[in-house]
Amino acid sequence: MDTLVFLLNSALLGVGLAMDAFSVSVVNGFHEPGMRKEKRRGIALVFAVFQTVMPLIGWAAIHYLLALFKKAEPFIPWIAFFLLLFIGGKMLIEGLSKKEDEEEEAYHLNKRTLFIQGIATSIDALSVGFTIADYGVGMALIASAIIGVVTYVLCRLGIRLGIKIGTKINKRASILGGLILIGIGAEILIKSFF
Repeated sequence: MDTLVFLLNSALLGVGLAMDAFSVSVVNGFHEPGMRKEKRRGIALVFAVFQTVMPLIGWAAIHYLLALFKKAEPFIPWIAFFLLLFIGGKMLIEGLSKKEDEEEEAYHLNKRTLFIQGIATSIDALSVGFTIADYGVGMALIASAIIGVVTYVLCRLGIRLGIKIGTKINKRASILGGLILIGIGAEILIKSFF
């Protein structure tokens, strides 16, 4: 019974943590309706890796670097906010600067932007290391792996949803995507105050 509760808690934690990555995946799908399957897998994998590694870093910090991590903790939501504000603002400006009759350029998510998205959407997972601090190494690894798998699945679904929606609203995808990313950043920042 304890094993089942542990697995269920890890899966639910994964769902909660993956929501930002899911939303950003939807935005990525908006911009590239013709995205190849390999790229879809790659994007989902990047988010999954970050969501897997960040709780482990938090877990290690609680066990080995607690004093240092405690000093940096108040800045984590601000870092996520500014990263998403930068990416979302850039997309918003690009979307607003396009003329109505201008053909939508093919948007190609580059590795640098994807890396920044991965950090920004998973940085709050560092604090999950505190919630799993009483786990041993094996349980922490399993919980983090489950979080990663859940994130991967949800991001694949998010990209697919974004592609479907993006083909219908393609002229406004940059504006909507930028607003969503800025909103996610603001939500992370606001949650940190409560």
